[in-house]
Amino acid sequence: MSEHNNQDAQHQGEKPVKRREMSRRQFLSYTLGGATAFMGAGMLVPMVRFAVDPVLQPKTKADWVKVVEAGQITDEPKSFKFKVHQVDGWYENDAELEAWIAKDKDGNLFALNPTCKHLGCTVNWNANPEYKEQYFCPCHGAHYTIDGKNLAVAPAPLDQYDLKVENGFVYVGQLGPNKRVK
Repeated sequence: MSEHNNQDAQHQGEKPVKRREMSRRQFLSYTLGGATAFMGAGMLVPMVRFAVDPVLQPKTKADWVKVVEAGQITDEPKSFKFKVHQVDGWYENDAELEAWIAKDKDGNLFALNPTCKHLGCTVNWNANPEYKEQYFCPCHGAHYTIDGKNLAVAPAPLDQYDLKVENGFVYVGQLGPNKRVK
C-alpha cells in the first residue's frame, strides 16, 4: 500500500516523505557537545559571579573620622590629614586623605577636598601671590574662592566633606558636591 501511495505522490509531482533518522555518530556528537556545554557553563557561572559580586554590593556611606580639635579651626583654611579604611572589592587599605577646614563669617565650620576639579592636582591655600585669599592649583592655574567656588580653568567647585563637631572634635564624613556655592 505504501508503494501505491508513493506512486500516487510521484504522479502528482510531490516527493515522497522521507524520515531522517539520526545516526549513532550524530547522537553521540550532540550528547557530548551538550554535556560539554553544560559542564563549561557550570564552571563559568561561579567565575562570573566572583568577578561581578563586588559591583553588586550596596554602597555604604563613609564613616565619620575624627580629624582635629574644634579649637584649632580659624577663619583661615588649614590643611588636615586623616586616615580612612577603604574597601574596594577585595582590596582593603588605610588611605591618608586631606581636608581644608575653616570657619565661615557666621562661625560655621566647613571642610573642602583639595583635589582640583580640572585634572585632579592638589590645590593649596594662598599658594600663589597673584591669587591672594584663594585656593590655587599649580598644574594648570585653576583657582577657587575660600568656599571652593571655581573662578578659572576648573569646570566645577571643589568637593565638600560632610562635617560635624562632637565633644570638641571635628569629624568629617561623606565627600560630595559643594553645597556652599551655587
